Amino acid sequence: MRVLVAEDQQAVRAGLVLILRHASGITVAGEAGDGEEAVRLAAELAPDVVLMDIQMPRLDGVTATRRITGEGLADVLVLTTFDLDEYVFGALRAGAAGFLLKDSDAATVVEAVRTVARGEGMIAPAVTRRLISEFAGLRTAREPDPARTPPPGLAELTRRERQVLGCLGEGLSNAEIAERLVMAEATVKTHVSRLLAKLELRSRTQAAVLAQEWGVETG
Repeated sequence: MRVLVAEDQQAVRAGLVLILRHASGITVAGEAGDGEEAVRLAAELAPDVVLMDIQMPRLDGVTATRRITGEGLADVLVLTTFDLDEYVFGALRAGAAGFLLKDSDAATVVEAVRTVARGEGMIAPAVTRRLISEFAGLRTAREPDPARTPPPGLAELTRRERQVLGCLGEGLSNAEIAERLVMAEATVKTHVSRLLAKLELRSRTQAAVLAQEWGVETG
C-alpha cells in the first residue's frame, strides 16, 4: 500500500516516514509540508492513504481532506491531539476515514494505516470510541431541536443494515461485528458498503457518529 505523509513539522514528518518505511508492505509515496502540497501530491501520486495533520499551513487539514476525499483521490487518516474538537468534527464531516492520536506508538501508526487501507476506517477502537463519546457528549449538551429530522436514508436501511450500523456506533471492527451478529466478515463488508451508500456517507466513522446521534442500536 502507498502512503502520502502530510505534516508541516519536519521532525514529526520524518518520524512518521521512518516508521512507515520500516513496515512490511507499506511504501511512502511522498511527503507534503502543507495542505496545498498534500492535495497536489495526492492527485499526482495516487496513494492509497494520506496521513494528514489536521493543522496545516496554506491549506488546513480539514479543507485538504475535503478536496482529497471529494475527488476520490485517497482515503484520509487524520492526525489529531483531540485538543480542538471543532477541527476533528470538521475532518469527520469532510470525509476522513479515521483519526490517529499524534502521540501514538509505531505499532499503532502502522496498524491504523493498514486498517484504513483495507477500507475499514474504524481504527484503534479506543480512539474511535473516544471520538464517538465526545461527539455524543456534545450532542447531549445541545438543546433538542423538534424540527430536526433524521436523514432520509436511515428509513431505507434493512433490519440487518440497521444492526450493522448500531455496531459501527459502538466502534466495532468488521471482525467484531461478524462475531456479534453471527455472519461472515465478507457479508459485514457488503452491509457496510450498502448502508454508507444509502446514507450518502463517505466513511464508517461518519456512520458511527450518525448511529450515536440517532440512537441506532443493534437490537
